[in-house]
Amino acid sequence: MGRAHTQAYARVLHHFPQLPVRPELVAVADEAPGRAEEAAAQFGFATARRDWRELAGDPQVQAVSITAPNFLHREIGVALAQAGKHIWIEKPVGLTADDARAVAEAVKAAGVQSAVGFNYRNAPAVAAARDLITGGELGTVTHARFRLFSDYAAHPEGALTWRYQRDRGGSGVLGDLAAHGVDLVWFLLGDIDAVVADTATFLTERARPTGATAGHTRAAGGEMGPVENEDYVSSLLRLASGARVVLEASRVAVGEQNNYGFEVHGTRGAVFWDFRRMNELAVSLGDAYQDQAVSTIYVGPGHGEYAAFQPGSAVAMGYDDLKVVEAYSFLRSIVEDIPHGTNLLDAVRAATVLDAMTRSAETGSWAAVSS
Repeated sequence: MGRAHTQAYARVLHHFPQLPVRPELVAVADEAPGRAEEAAAQFGFATARRDWRELAGDPQVQAVSITAPNFLHREIGVALAQAGKHIWIEKPVGLTADDARAVAEAVKAAGVQSAVGFNYRNAPAVAAARDLITGGELGTVTHARFRLFSDYAAHPEGALTWRYQRDRGGSGVLGDLAAHGVDLVWFLLGDIDAVVADTATFLTERARPTGATAGHTRAAGGEMGPVENEDYVSSLLRLASGARVVLEASRVAVGEQNNYGFEVHGTRGAVFWDFRRMNELAVSLGDAYQDQAVSTIYVGPGHGEYAAFQPGSAVAMGYDDLKVVEAYSFLRSIVEDIPHGTNLLDAVRAATVLDAMTRSAETGSWAAVSS
């Protein structure tokens, strides 16, 4: 994610030349020996540091991307906000809703701006789906299904990194993938009132890595240790609108590579989106109700921020483009001193729902989502 953020800063003015500031890569920090220096050489950061705390006291640093493991989000986020730095932080922002709230409160108290990595919102097709839903084209939304299936943890030789430890990663697939689903549910359909959830861990042991890791590292033959958080979650959601939602996520789904998407049904129509075909939207509209046809729309200029990237409909955008949109919203927030795009309040909202899912999975009963 550090790479994705860095490339987004480098590209943002290519796509949004109206932005009145030019981001400069002042410093990169990573505690793993040599890693910061490699990033500085590759991307052109002026300096490389081993300790992120040095950024807090550097007057040249005005904004910071926080792409560290979950257990560091609260400490780094609070400290940098208190030091007057604007922060772009990856989800889920800490281990619990309390962590997300602490960072949000620090941001508010310091008067700085924030952004959070709920990047799937930025897909132009998702923006088009939201316009259809909020415009009443589907009638009253009745029910929906959101899925986030991945195989990044499916290999039994996947290393026992921080991601699988409760005190360092917090939840498992809840924080990794379901957080995105919860944010999309809110963005498209509104507030969530209550949830009931079931979780499971299918690969209960993994080998400990022998050194620093990046991404989803393999490890074989090492000391085995327990996986402490969930591989899978299924949940039912009751929305304030009265709609019902099924949300399902898995990090061990063999044969599924980034199979993320949704199906939203209303009293007059439906809309379908698949991240793997990110620039398409399947739509069923009309007055037939029964046997109503489904059409494919290729998004184009006029849908979200598509026009900043491509000149005409059906020309593909990619994942990294969504992070460029996120960078633009973050930098625009700083310039205008008004939040644009996702921010810490969105992180708190999503984390509150995830905490309710965790409680429900433990008790086997419905859990209210606190306000």
